[in-house]
Amino acid sequence: MSAKKIAKIFNVKVFIYLLIAVTALYALVFTLIHNLKSDGYILGDWLINYQDGGFKRRGLSGSFFFLLQDITGIKLNFLVYFFQVIIISLFFYYYFKLIRYKETTLLYLSLLLSSIGFVGLFNCVDYVGKKEFIVFFLFACFTYLLDNDKLTKYKEYAVCAGLFIAMFFHEITIFYTSYFMIALYLKTGKTEFKRYLKYAIAVMVPAVLITVFGKEINEGHSLDILKDRGVILTRGIFFWDIDERKYISDHFDQYKLYFLSFALSVLHLGFYLKYLNNRKIISILLIGAFLLSFPLFYLAIDWGRWMYIHMMFIIVLFALLLKNGGSAYASEPVVINTKFYITLFIIIASLIYRVEMSGSGFTFEGLFYRVFVAPVELLNKMI
Repeated sequence: MSAKKIAKIFNVKVFIYLLIAVTALYALVFTLIHNLKSDGYILGDWLINYQDGGFKRRGLSGSFFFLLQDITGIKLNFLVYFFQVIIISLFFYYYFKLIRYKETTLLYLSLLLSSIGFVGLFNCVDYVGKKEFIVFFLFACFTYLLDNDKLTKYKEYAVCAGLFIAMFFHEITIFYTSYFMIALYLKTGKTEFKRYLKYAIAVMVPAVLITVFGKEINEGHSLDILKDRGVILTRGIFFWDIDERKYISDHFDQYKLYFLSFALSVLHLGFYLKYLNNRKIISILLIGAFLLSFPLFYLAIDWGRWMYIHMMFIIVLFALLLKNGGSAYASEPVVINTKFYITLFIIIASLIYRVEMSGSGFTFEGLFYRVFVAPVELLNKMI
């Protein structure tokens, strides 16, 4: 069958639906595995609490689950997982609703297949189950309401309240709130500072409270409290005692590879922006959003994670800019031309390399490696 015939048959929207379903299932399965193993970085982060020493950053989640455990008697591992299932499922649900009647394109699909897009979850299982899915869900819901003219005044205040609460789950929320303002601007086409102020206040007030009154994540009794509640951690956030800036400096031979991954992602987005209206304004806004998150790259070692969060927000944001289609299967016809070949090259290249959450910023252990090479290596070891 010729390439032109395949192009006529191929429906980008159907492929995206499949990718959403597979990614959601993958995220839920591996989140469960992390929780059953009492992973100290994923499960442990959700169990930071106020019972050990009082008010602190990220502590609301642990105290919330302690309360639920006292009421229900259910193990913390499962309580956390049930909540994660709800949040992760809601994100994919609203993302599905957002793109359902949009005319998707092969170039848009390439964003999902980026090594720091949906494929990033397959390449680095440590991305699953983390607290940023709360903000992903809020943004997907917000963008869907905005795109369908359903964002009433009260719903907008509800979104701001969600951001306010999310800050007490994880402080990274403040570094990505700019995407909510960008979406508002791209939808309305006008600057509304009073409206943006609500979002800024929603995250700034908790940030000040955490900075002024927040104590250490582990005040010395967290592990004992968790042990009494049936969770034994041997590594993770409660054991973290590293000067992260020094760690980055000492491992800069690995971290400098993130610049390569970042450059490839910028080129990818640059090619996408070439086909958008108002691309100069959008480019400036995206640069601004990245600069606002720059303190994360200076203070914390999870450079791949910060890049991945940006791409997930951009994927949802750019869905807002897709043309409205007439059906749930609306998709731009695939035309064999220069744009097609460049997009295909981007997709193949994205599937080849991997961006780790922290450590090595670029390896050739991407999705192709994990599907075709890793199983063979494992089989050889078994034989």
